[in-house]
Amino acid sequence: MSITATEISTAATTSADRAGTAEETAAAKPSFLPLIMDVAVPVGSYYLLKNGFGMSTMAALGWSSVVPAVRTVWGVVKERRFNALAALILFVNVVGLALSLVAGDPRLMLAKDSGVSSAIGIGILVSVKLGRPMMTQGMKPFLVKGDAARAAAWDRLAAGSEAFRTAERTFSLVWGTVLLTECVAKAVGAYTLPIDTMVWLGTVVTVASLVLAFFLSGRFAVVPMEKMLEHELAAGTNS
Repeated sequence: MSITATEISTAATTSADRAGTAEETAAAKPSFLPLIMDVAVPVGSYYLLKNGFGMSTMAALGWSSVVPAVRTVWGVVKERRFNALAALILFVNVVGLALSLVAGDPRLMLAKDSGVSSAIGIGILVSVKLGRPMMTQGMKPFLVKGDAARAAAWDRLAAGSEAFRTAERTFSLVWGTVLLTECVAKAVGAYTLPIDTMVWLGTVVTVASLVLAFFLSGRFAVVPMEKMLEHELAAGTNS
């Protein structure tokens, strides 16, 4: 069976596309690392140490604070930059440690868990008020995808498009509001519902809140921003 020039050209193009995809994927990986280190590692290690290894709440909070503490200090000393997400998680852990010292009442222990959501929610809303939406650090890599052209388009829109900046703020506003609402719901439930009920219901509320936040932030922020990015990319290509 002979191989035509067209087939060779097609194969070469396919290989180049795959190589480009691999390069984009490799470039995208570092973008996700800060979010993983600042949020996923400390939060995940807390639940792993507490539920998986049977550590006390205080011990789990203490050990899970190591990474955000190091990240915060490293950012200030070495990078001359304040790591807001790492500092927020560290603050939440410190608040949790303080509350654990006075949480002898089982209902207070249940209410304490909602303090995590409230601290994060307040921090996110304050960041929006200050003009530096905190959740952008987690959203941007998903939209930019490690692509230099998309990153440049993002910067142009962030500098010159009020609609883009509004959608960016909306993303953080949705998450901050949902987390605060979750906090209120779990705190009320901790003192009005049977303890056995609230133990499992608290998890349901948390999962439902996360699903709602993903849906609303995607519908009113991520989708419009993605469309604006695509339009900006097309405009840049045609110009």
